[in-house]
Amino acid sequence: MQFHHHGYVSGDPRVQNAAGTGLDRPERLPDEVDVLIVGSGPAGMLLAAQMSQFPRLTTRLIEKREGRLPLGQADGIQPRSVETFQAFGFADRITAEAYNIGWMNFWAPDPEDPAKIARTTRTEDYGFKISEFPHLIVNQARVLDYFAEAAADGPARIRPDYGVEFLGLEVRDDHVEVRVRTDEGERTIRAKYVAGCDGARSGVRQAIGRTHVGAAARHAWGVMDVLVETDFPDWRIKCAINAAAGNILHIPREGGYLSRMYIDLGEVAADDDHRVRQTPIDEVIRRANEILHPYSIDVKQVAWHSVYEVGHRVTDQFVDDLDSPRVFLTGDACHTHSAKAGQGMNVSMQDGFNLGWKLGHVLTGLASADLLRTYDDERRPVAQQLIDFDREWSSLMARKPGEITDPAELSTYYLATAEFPSGFMTHYGPSAITADAPAQELASGFPVGKRFKSVEVVRVCDGNPVHLGHHAKADGRWRVYAFADAEGSALREWATAARDIVERFTPEGADLDAVFDVKAVFPGRWEDVVDVPDLFRPRSGPLGLTDGEKVFAAAPSAWTSADIFAEREIVAEGAVVVVRPDQYVAHVLPLTDPAGLERFFAGVMAGPRRDDAVHRRLAQTLR
Repeated sequence: MQFHHHGYVSGDPRVQNAAGTGLDRPERLPDEVDVLIVGSGPAGMLLAAQMSQFPRLTTRLIEKREGRLPLGQADGIQPRSVETFQAFGFADRITAEAYNIGWMNFWAPDPEDPAKIARTTRTEDYGFKISEFPHLIVNQARVLDYFAEAAADGPARIRPDYGVEFLGLEVRDDHVEVRVRTDEGERTIRAKYVAGCDGARSGVRQAIGRTHVGAAARHAWGVMDVLVETDFPDWRIKCAINAAAGNILHIPREGGYLSRMYIDLGEVAADDDHRVRQTPIDEVIRRANEILHPYSIDVKQVAWHSVYEVGHRVTDQFVDDLDSPRVFLTGDACHTHSAKAGQGMNVSMQDGFNLGWKLGHVLTGLASADLLRTYDDERRPVAQQLIDFDREWSSLMARKPGEITDPAELSTYYLATAEFPSGFMTHYGPSAITADAPAQELASGFPVGKRFKSVEVVRVCDGNPVHLGHHAKADGRWRVYAFADAEGSALREWATAARDIVERFTPEGADLDAVFDVKAVFPGRWEDVVDVPDLFRPRSGPLGLTDGEKVFAAAPSAWTSADIFAEREIVAEGAVVVVRPDQYVAHVLPLTDPAGLERFFAGVMAGPRRDDAVHRRLAQTLR
């Protein structure tokens, strides 16, 4: 964590200095805002935390509830989400209080006595295999608390406006008129952009005429968070249980005692008319004990319970207008599915992460409004992939013993598809912000369109081991990683041209790294790195202090064993890897092609930021 570059800090360094709209922020909801977020779910709260890094903008979040969510329904936190928490500064703290899924066990009818269940397979959780981040279980309410803290401690000091009900909206040419109800009565708020983060029954979705496409699977499940006494031996291990009486997905929760159980209630009749949702909790518990035989649970307390029917729906469009979007849908407002794959909250947060930096860049003039077209293009296919995955997983979970020919099929599927539920299969296609012709062979381990996969390196200024990707915070900046050639000559030439490119698109008077966080990674030992171009040691803050934490070395040291050049297949000639503010790789280029970097950002950014002299010097350098 870096601080003091704006002067000595004696308090909590996670609390950034208030700036812009964060200074004297009015308590009353303004009549005009830049961004209005409707709903304080995972996507909405992440979006607020991201927008808090853009204090020149007025962002408000309205929520019908009178206060924070005391008990959330979602609880599964996939490794990609923990990686996102790292960018927002609270991964370590939430991991400390969460349940870490280390194993998943599978139970089926005992071949010797099918009336009883027996453990068939014990598998390591996929989180340990594919990421340095764990697979966690923690109450959604705590996730929202952490994002609320990040939003409130950011420069814009964003806090939810509770007790404000969304009533409707009308999209105009250059703004959106939003009708709300507060304790003062009905009002109209004028917003440049609106984000509908208001759940499966989204009023924002209805207001823009978008519809859910899909259907229910006519299968019901009871779900309960319970404190129990039990003789079931795997009570503190995640389990998929298949029995003649039905199925259970059992997930231990945070705190050492609480567990969640999804209990199969069977097929739903066509004329049921949702009556299954009235199934009493005593019946759900009875069925759980029937499935668990010869084991049993004695439920001491039910913290929360519900009954739901599996449904798979994707909204036909995630924005009001594909060409000039003003209203955006996120999370359950645009995709709904079963809860058993642990995807809803996770995918919703990535919706917010994808949208937030784009709104920030457009509204601050860093990019044109065309950038916002990429939201629907990128997130709608992800939602459809989620629905397809969840439909197959739900079907496998709901099978009867007689329908299962291979007892290991479910565990095999669980591990074989691990990269998708963990959040690492998202692959954005070519666009203005994802290159269509990258020099991928220069860094095969950083696929363009996929998230930047970190590796440990050594920070040259102090010799400490750090994960290169963990240094990137959710501050709305682009990352440019320059992997040096062995001699360093190509890197030096590239850095000269790249400095002019950075200056071209950086606002006058801002720090050199205000928009682009440019880092160098050298292939050798950290002790041998001495000749570093000034681009990688910029002056920071009003005191003009040199930032020494942008230079790294790849060779193993006393504290590291990996070599990022080998791990990510980076060629000896070096490479440039460009990463978007939401941590997805946007481009791979050779060090010998700074002009390619300039062309890429010319297509992304709104235009030259510095005077014509800088632009002319850049053109001469690239000639």
